[in-house]
Order: sequence, then C-alpha cells, then structure tokens
Amino acid sequence: MRTTPINKLLSDYGPFVLLVLLILTLWELVVRLNFIPSFILPAPTAIWMALLKHRKLLFGQHLLATLQEVLLGFILSVTCGTLLGIGMHMFRPLQKALYPFLIISQTIPLIALSPIFIMWFGYTLWSKVAVVFLTAFFPIVVATYDGLHKSDRAYEELLLTMGASRWQVLRTLGLPLALPSFFSGLKLSIVYCVIGATIGEWLGGSKGLGYYSRRMAGSMQSDEMFAAVFLLSALGIVLFLGIALLEKITFKKRGSYR
Repeated sequence: MRTTPINKLLSDYGPFVLLVLLILTLWELVVRLNFIPSFILPAPTAIWMALLKHRKLLFGQHLLATLQEVLLGFILSVTCGTLLGIGMHMFRPLQKALYPFLIISQTIPLIALSPIFIMWFGYTLWSKVAVVFLTAFFPIVVATYDGLHKSDRAYEELLLTMGASRWQVLRTLGLPLALPSFFSGLKLSIVYCVIGATIGEWLGGSKGLGYYSRRMAGSMQSDEMFAAVFLLSALGIVLFLGIALLEKITFKKRGSYR
C-alpha cells in the first residue's frame, strides 16, 4: 500500500497531537471543576483568551524584543563559538588553556551574572544579549570541537602525506564530518538562547516576554502570565524547528541526510 504524505504526517505526529489534546482536555476539566484554583493554574481557554486580548502588545512589542535578543545572542555565540572550536582543534595548547575556563564558566549561575552585565551595559539590549551569549556559547564550542576531534585520523594522515595543508584537511574533511555534531549544538543552543533572554528580561528588562511574565506574576494576573510563557515555549519550538529544517536541507544537498 502506497504511503501518502497525509498518512505519513498522521503516522509521525498523530500520537503527539492526540497526547497534547488529551492533556489540554484534562487540564481544562481540572480547572473548571475547581480541583485547582484558576489563579494558580488558569484553564487553557483562559490563557488563549488572554493571548487574543493582548495580542498587539504581546506580538507587536514583547515578542519582537525577545526575538531580537535571542537572534543577536545566537549569531554572536555561533560566530565566536565556531571560531573558538576550530581554533581549539587546530592548536592543542589553546584547547588545553581555554577548555577549563569554558567548564568554569558553566558552573556560575546565570542569575548571579545578570546583575554584573546590567552594571556593565545598563538596562539596555546588550545586557540581555550578554546573558543569551553566555548561555548559548558553550554548546557551540563543544559541538564544533567534538565534531572536528572525532574526524577520521587515518584519512587526515593520508591527506597530509599527499601534501595537503592542515587548513585544506580541515576544509575538505574535518568541517563536513563535523556537521552532524555542529547542528546538534545549534539546536541545543537556540533553545538555550530563549532561556537566556527570559532570565535577562526577568532581572533587568523593560520589555520582552520575560519582563511581561514577571510583571503579570507580580500583579497575580495568571492568565496573562501563562500567555507569555506559552509564547516563549512556542518561540523556542519554532526556532528549533527552523534549525532542524536547515539541517535537513544541508544534508539533502550533500546527499547524506541522516
């Protein structure tokens, strides 16, 4: 029997969609039957109504502000992280010197660093971008370095004995073989970017979905707060799927999609 695109979609995503609908239905019933007070956990329909009611403010101002912080931090982290990962692969003393500092940077809670960034950059866009950058930088460096480090040593030695330079080996062998690991790092990093932007806005923002959710939580407007949380989740999912689509296109063009 021939599989149609619709049947494939149902097979791939049908169970997930059914589970989501079941969870939303149970959630709605639990709140409407007063098992949980609505000010603690609003019903999905109430969240949806709050989203529609404040759509101009949420989409026109706060979502755009958060997206700007996420994309700027992501671009900076990918650029710097990729270059550092390549540098650590090419120059082992650099890897031995910097890798411990990268590990140390991940042991410091972001919530403790945010006030420092506010002191340096003020209550500006760049204090939030700095938090996003620090959140997303580490996965990119590790993914790039690990992907290059796991390339086939035998092929590297063969190319070197044939007269290829280390940079030629990197371009023709190392980087293509590192792509799967690199894209895994990108997908992880873009989700971390949304988390970092939210933390930055919570601690020192005047706009953005994180700031909006904090303000609504302070005034006990749970419907609006959950609407902002829903948008943050949706933003992370959309950006993740965008990277996954880019990965699929890249590997299809190379004829090696996994």
